[in-house]
Amino acid sequence: MTSTEVDPLVSRMRPFGTTIFAEMSALAVRTGAVNLGQGFPDTDGPPEMLAAAAEALGSGRNQYPPGPGIPELRTAVAEHQRRFWGLDYDPDGEVVITAGATEAVAAAILALCEPGDEVVCFEPYYDSYAASIALAGAVRRPVTLRPDPDGRYAFDPAALRAAFGPRTRLVLLNSPHNPTGKVFTPAELALVAQLCQEHDAYAVTDEVYEHLVFTDATGGHLPLATLPGMRARTLRISSAGKTFSCTGWKVGWASGPAALVSAVLRVKQFLTFVNAAPLQPAVAVALALPDAYFTEFRDGLQARRDQLVGGLTDAGFQVLTPEGTYFVTADVSALGGTDGVEFCRTLPERCGVVAVPTQVFYDDPEAGRRLVRFAFCKRPEVLTEAASRLRAARWDR
Repeated sequence: MTSTEVDPLVSRMRPFGTTIFAEMSALAVRTGAVNLGQGFPDTDGPPEMLAAAAEALGSGRNQYPPGPGIPELRTAVAEHQRRFWGLDYDPDGEVVITAGATEAVAAAILALCEPGDEVVCFEPYYDSYAASIALAGAVRRPVTLRPDPDGRYAFDPAALRAAFGPRTRLVLLNSPHNPTGKVFTPAELALVAQLCQEHDAYAVTDEVYEHLVFTDATGGHLPLATLPGMRARTLRISSAGKTFSCTGWKVGWASGPAALVSAVLRVKQFLTFVNAAPLQPAVAVALALPDAYFTEFRDGLQARRDQLVGGLTDAGFQVLTPEGTYFVTADVSALGGTDGVEFCRTLPERCGVVAVPTQVFYDDPEAGRRLVRFAFCKRPEVLTEAASRLRAARWDR
């Protein structure tokens, strides 16, 4: 067999094929199904932000921005974090603008991990985490989130302790958590902080859903960087996509101590170099919107969460009500489902709805084999139609 006949992809990336999001979205297009699989809204963000983008496009702000991001956006990010979370970052050195949170996570792992270093993460995890760890030649040490008797996701503290060791370089924490909708409690975060300090590990926190923590969440959103001893070792990541319903813009940021931000920037410059020049000033406008925007945004998504939870329950699913994000997971066992991937692949033909199987986000597929994820960041009438189709489905065939 010649070199042209073998798979040229490096071995560490061969487990990563087409993402489940692309597969399910293509299935939605082919079947005309209601797509509750991929997490993107079907309405645009605040008009002030859209107007600012149009103004920037028409006023010559279309060339390369500064490598760390334009000063007004870095300042807006710093002011926003001070306003909501009491965190003080210097916009000149402690904030860098990235091509979405996905690039920020990848750049952080590539910048901080040597081959063989270990990354503690919670499964199920957003699929780019595993790929970024593999790209760095690092090793992931997953800690499994499982539903507790109250229907909330939790982890075994002993399992978290066991995941840390002499090769631990960083912990990758996503709260509010995709795909489970879990919001880590103050006690859970305190344990993470304690272990990071005991093992001299960094924390990379993905907080893109920071403004989507619902009123029934225990303790609300608490950035890990606010805990004693953690600001100095935490790289905090967020983005405009989820908070301002502009997922296609891919404008994110990382903030933290200057040394960590510098490390991210030195890798980021060789990934995308810079991005989204005319969109950066628009995101700066959005970050400065009054508190009412953020409250109404959360309340609107919480109402849609409750709408979809009710619809799924009526259709026979065992629902795990999320505390944050815009996803809800459900167990398909009561409907005769034994495998989430097969269930999701047949769901569009069966009733015209698309969901995503959660098991693909676990190292241990048995942990989530019967769980599927639905997105509720859609217009209420779309959720009503999806719920109607699910209720009308015949699950015995």
